[in-house]
Amino acid sequence: MSEAITVIARIRARAGKEPETEQLLTGLIEPTRNEQGCISYDLFAMPDNPGSYMFIETWQSRKHLNEHVQQPHVQALIRCADELLAEPLDISIWKHINQQ
Repeated sequence: MSEAITVIARIRARAGKEPETEQLLTGLIEPTRNEQGCISYDLFAMPDNPGSYMFIETWQSRKHLNEHVQQPHVQALIRCADELLAEPLDISIWKHINQQ
């Protein structure tokens, strides 16, 4: 049985590109939440650092995450990354450790 995974994706918009970046990022939420295997998908903005965003997402398995990355709405972000982002996406994958 596959283990659920959590992804933390940090995004930094280029100066002056914050509105476009935020619009693109918020547009990912609904279609992603409707994807098979998506447990949660939440976007955060850093109040004291405009243009800094973070997705925290949980997937039923790495297979589901891999399928997510191939979706047209995610590919649209990847295509616009050089224009909109100040630095490459910072993505890390985590597994939950249950303490009982």
